[in-house]
Amino acid sequence: MLNAARTRRPPSAATWSCTSGGCKKPARFKPSTISRRFSVTAGFYRTCAIDGVLDHSPAERVRRPAVPAESPTLGFTHLQFDALLTAARQSPNPYDFALAAMLGLLGLRIFEATSANIADLGEAHGHRVLRVCGKGTKIVLVPLPPAAGRAIDRAVADRTQGPVLLNSRGARMDRHATTRRLRRLATTAGIQAARAHPHMLRHTFVTTMLDASGGLRDVQIAARHADPRTTMRYDRARQNLDRHPNYILAAFMASGTRSRLRLPQPGRGRRTALPMCERCSTSISMRRSVYWKRGCGCVNSAL
Repeated sequence: MLNAARTRRPPSAATWSCTSGGCKKPARFKPSTISRRFSVTAGFYRTCAIDGVLDHSPAERVRRPAVPAESPTLGFTHLQFDALLTAARQSPNPYDFALAAMLGLLGLRIFEATSANIADLGEAHGHRVLRVCGKGTKIVLVPLPPAAGRAIDRAVADRTQGPVLLNSRGARMDRHATTRRLRRLATTAGIQAARAHPHMLRHTFVTTMLDASGGLRDVQIAARHADPRTTMRYDRARQNLDRHPNYILAAFMASGTRSRLRLPQPGRGRRTALPMCERCSTSISMRRSVYWKRGCGCVNSAL
């Protein structure tokens, strides 16, 4: 990799191959996989350059492949997610419902769900919350909806300490055990998924909130994404013209509510004469000497 980084023509996505672990044949990877793995290498060399171990980073000018705008991960549909929750609720294992609720209803990452302890449950500002240690050891308080709270209470039962999710041996559930339980639940629910994995529930959490007309900023906060572009990759309805902002603006301008808005008038304590509409003799509101809106019926009908 160091020799490739020093060449005049940096390698592209098509020239990457597996050079470690005894691989003899070239292995083609997806652009997202290459970009994610190369980010770790570039960050390591950048740290070495900052600390003075290297004069410069050899990965500085290596061209990375373009990552697609949409997430390649396929989540569950609304009906499949509802069937999965029903199967988990009816399962004799109480940890199945808690696992599905923590991943699908709270949007936790797999390591956040498996590392949750009973001591992390509490209350804040009148809400029942779960204390979660996310990426970068950031502590956040995730509110628990009633369904998720009942699922966790069912899994905790009479225990006062220890992890929330347990495996069949009574130890803390790991990511491999969660994958096996999720695939078993998908089979019970009749979901035809080739390789169901825990991140599909988090993907479903984000896409379902976006499909329910949730604001991008609110979904970003709920998913705890540092960059809003990460949240936009989950939006499957970005090409849907029914949600185009042009319709929102046109509906606001054509609505009668704008004529009832009380805007500040110029002057101190005295009313200033406002210009009148030539067609219907209705005053036209002004704001800072700029026509902010027109509150006459003739303009409304024209829109």
